[in-house]
Amino acid sequence: MNATLQSPLLDTYPRADVTFVDGDGAWLTADDGVRYLDLVAGIAVVALGHRHPAPLAAAQAQLERLWHTSNLYGTEPMQRLAQLLSERFGGAQAFFCNSGAEAVEAAIKYARKATGRKGIVALDNSFHGRTAGALAATGQPAKRAAFEPLVPGVTFVPANDIGALADAVDADTACVLLEPIQGEGGIHALEKQFVQAAREVADTHGALLVFDEVQTGVGRTGTFFAWERLGIRPDAVTLAKGLANGLPIGTLLVGDAAAGAFVPGDHGSTFGGNPVACAAACAVCETIDDELLADVHSNGAWLVERLSALPAVTDVRGAGLLLGVELAGREPGDVIDACREKRLLVCAAGERTLRITPPLTITRDELAQALAILEEVLK
Repeated sequence: MNATLQSPLLDTYPRADVTFVDGDGAWLTADDGVRYLDLVAGIAVVALGHRHPAPLAAAQAQLERLWHTSNLYGTEPMQRLAQLLSERFGGAQAFFCNSGAEAVEAAIKYARKATGRKGIVALDNSFHGRTAGALAATGQPAKRAAFEPLVPGVTFVPANDIGALADAVDADTACVLLEPIQGEGGIHALEKQFVQAAREVADTHGALLVFDEVQTGVGRTGTFFAWERLGIRPDAVTLAKGLANGLPIGTLLVGDAAAGAFVPGDHGSTFGGNPVACAAACAVCETIDDELLADVHSNGAWLVERLSALPAVTDVRGAGLLLGVELAGREPGDVIDACREKRLLVCAAGERTLRITPPLTITRDELAQALAILEEVLK
């Protein structure tokens, strides 16, 4: 008999030795009663904070009525959410699924069906998910290597290299797939000129421009969609993380100008459009108003200025409350562990970068508490 105690969970995450049992706003409580200030927010997922009353009430009310019908039928929360997202986008149709990776898979299939082409142009250092198609379009070879061969037809170009992008897109390109800010790759923003060039080269060759806003969307950068900051509208956009404040949901939005490619049977998701998740997502969309977005913008700018002055910090990147803090002479993992010992939660993005993604509702006082801990750890 093996005397070694093994976890019943597959070993896919390097989990910290802490178990959380409760949350409230920007705070988590562990099973020993210790409270932690949360600048991770489920990796940009708990957009409004833990147990925010609006999605909580919406989900609870829906649980009392209807949990599931299948997509053979409509539900009020799904139809309402699709309408809210269409209005935010400026006219779009929605496909609902359960995660960001699934939304990217849907986008790849949609682009291939809409154009009759196979090619995908994506970026070095990008991250689009861990399922076969999304991983194939992820520009990080170390994440792909163990699982190849993957979906063929993907070409990678360096971010912000307009010439390389122009050379890569041709008559066989179905879509250009971009993160407005590369998240897992280290919080690197695309330049407006590059995104504009992507719009133009996609139009020239009849390809779709698809933005992966799984991490940047739903108010995270200070606008509901990150593309609004750039002023460049994509043909389609993927959303997930923050949309239902922690309940599983993903979305492919296809703008009206590119709509019409999918027909019944082309794609589907058994749990996609779940009434409870959609009810919570409706509440999130309605809560993220101009006032909250202004707070995200101002708190983000305030945080950038103060993070930049901390010891060992060489660069602060990103927008709104999606920030990457580049470190010199310090390993992010060591800093993360030291912060957790002082009851502050941060995480990493890339090899040298701390990722800061607190709830969008975090207060200035709570941010100041977090900065004091970070300063102490980085000295």
